Amino acid sequence: MDLTFKEIVGYFLNENTWIELGKISIKLLFILVITAIVVKLGKKIIERIFLVRQKSPLSYSERRQNTLLKLLQNILTYVVYFSAILAILSTFHINVAGLLAGAGIVGLAVGFGAQSLVKDVITGFFIVFEDQFAVGDQVQIGTANGIVQEIGLRTTKVKSYTGELHIIPNGSILVVINYSVYNSLALIDISVVPGNDIPSMEKNIEEFLKELPNKYEELVKTPSYLGVQSFDASEIVVRFTAETMPTKQNSVARKIRRDLIEFFEQKGIKIS
Repeated sequence: MDLTFKEIVGYFLNENTWIELGKISIKLLFILVITAIVVKLGKKIIERIFLVRQKSPLSYSERRQNTLLKLLQNILTYVVYFSAILAILSTFHINVAGLLAGAGIVGLAVGFGAQSLVKDVITGFFIVFEDQFAVGDQVQIGTANGIVQEIGLRTTKVKSYTGELHIIPNGSILVVINYSVYNSLALIDISVVPGNDIPSMEKNIEEFLKELPNKYEELVKTPSYLGVQSFDASEIVVRFTAETMPTKQNSVARKIRRDLIEFFEQKGIKIS
């Protein structure tokens, strides 16, 4: 039934109307404040629990701790926000129980269309609980190569070294290369001129390599001198390998090359 202008004006001039609107506004403000407090406090409590767990002899590795921490905080946020939405609907006297029942029926109807979403969530849980990779790991997923920033219920975020952020649906992750699980190997080639005394040079190199573990904590053990890799009329290429902590091979290789150049200059070994 259409309301007349007089009825509308009368409604807004009614004292009970403003009392009811005031009650609703206070309830909404209370719900929003409580939601913000619960989310913030809940995240702090989860962080505190993980800090305590790190001191336990049965604690997970730091990389797994960070992953589970982010995931649990995301789940907490989703649950609290969903509860807040239901509370707001109840404030406006909307039948939440009937709405949820209707949503269940609609959910069955659109279930086939949400298969990719379900696949993303299930795959996300398997990634976390099988510890396939974790926050802070260096990985390659498809064409995305970088550091894992976040593993959520639906997506994984990988930041490349040039700053791009790749947001990847979990369900589309088929093959992952994880560089952060095992030690890495640095492969180092240095070119010297053919006129050098090779036996003397190799003896000096062995002495040089023995000092490196004390200099670089990223090294797992003393680097190995493999010998002459190749040669021609203009150069002789000698090769080294260095086992490093995960993902540290490139930085260590650069440092060793720099030190080798200085060392060769001190020993009078000519490089090409």
